[in-house]
This record gives sequence, C-alpha cells and structure tokens, in this order.
Amino acid sequence: MRIILSLLVFGSFVSSAAAQTADDVIGKYVEAMGGLEKLKSIKSVYQESVAVAPNGTEVTTKMYKVQDKLYRQDIDFGMGSFSMIVTDKEGWFSNPRNNGAFEPLTAEAISAQQHELDCAGPLADYAAKGHKAELIGQESIDGKECYNVKLTLKSGRAINYYIDNKNWYIIRTSAKGGGGMMGGGGGGGNRQGGGDVELKTNFSDFKKTSDGFVFPMTITRAGMGGQNMSTNVEKVEVNKPVDAKLYKPE
Repeated sequence: MRIILSLLVFGSFVSSAAAQTADDVIGKYVEAMGGLEKLKSIKSVYQESVAVAPNGTEVTTKMYKVQDKLYRQDIDFGMGSFSMIVTDKEGWFSNPRNNGAFEPLTAEAISAQQHELDCAGPLADYAAKGHKAELIGQESIDGKECYNVKLTLKSGRAINYYIDNKNWYIIRTSAKGGGGMMGGGGGGGNRQGGGDVELKTNFSDFKKTSDGFVFPMTITRAGMGGQNMSTNVEKVEVNKPVDAKLYKPE
C-alpha cells in the first residue's frame, strides 16, 4: 500500500510539473512585475549606474530607453568614454580609438539590439510582438531554482531567461553574441567573429520605485578574462522626457 501511495504522489508531482508551460511561467513573471498594463505603461526609462572594473577603474553609465524609438548608453571609463545609439532604423557607436568619432553600427548589430527598444521587455505580451517562447526546464542558479524559458525573437535571435520560481523575477539572461556590434570589432564585450560566445547577465537586489515599477539594482556580467563585473544602479526614472538630441550621434 505504501508503494502504491508513493507512486501516486510521485505521479501527481510529475503531472503537475509537466502541466507547467512557458505561458504559465511568463504569466507569473509579468504578474510579479506589476501586471501587463503596468509594464505597457512604461514609455521611457533612464538609469544611472556605476561599476568598478577589475583594474580598479570606475565605470559610470547613463542609459536611455524610449519605447520603440531609442536605446542609448553613454559610458565613461575614466580614460575615455563610449556611446552607443540604436533607433528603430539606425545605429551608431563612438569609437574611443578614433577620438570618439561616431561610426555606424552594422545592420546585424542594429537588428540584434532592437529588443532593447522594448521598455516592458520582450517577454511581456511576447506573442503579439512576434516572438516565440519555449519552456526548456528547470535549473539551479546560485542555489535558486529557476525555470529556463527560451525566447526566440522575431529577428531570429534567441535569449534564455532564468526565472526564480519563488518571486518570479528574472535572475539571469543568456544569449550568444551581440550581433557584431562594432563595425570593425572589439569593445563592449562583443568581438568581431564572436557571435557564438555565450553572454550571461545576472540580476539581483530588486527594488520597487515610488511609482510601483520593479527593477534590479545590481547587474553582473562576465568581463574580460572571465572576471565578473557588477554594476550598481544608483538612479532610475520612468516616463520622464528624453531630449531629442540624444537620438543622434552628436
């Protein structure tokens, strides 16, 4: 009788696990972030953050997003600065090796960065955006049990989202390459011919803004030589006006 009961319990557990779908997991993530309408209400995001490179250099970043229109990063690394601008049709980066002059991004790089124009994130209402989701399974990330959801963007690029099954926040993303971001290669962690390099980003220290939006305040990426570099977000503004001049390489 005990064996039968054990089999029934095990069968029930397996059935419950199998019943979980990508839509179930994504739905719980969206709910944890405030709900779909809350996410859709984000029209712009501005962030200021600071990190310390392995060599001790302080790196400051200003990031701008405008829904479907702009993704911009301005990075100051002490000895120089770097900017990347991506719009719905164009893109540029300033090359520190060329006295900071702006150069066009490759078409591949522009396509690879288009999902960054989505302030709500690609998972929110993903099917309506032309993306496809697949539940890969469960994995343990730094001791936390997560669901691994693979999202194939309409551009064809695949991103794996690791979603904590306790609080339903994204605690890691993983994707290959960066679309050959720099026209001549190099910089920003994306090397020419590095499209098969897996790039992992961890997210932690989630906080809610005064207007109810949830953001991770610590972002950790693999740096040069496999060393991790953590970025601390010091300021977040949602739905603030963004200067029109930031859309152009000036």
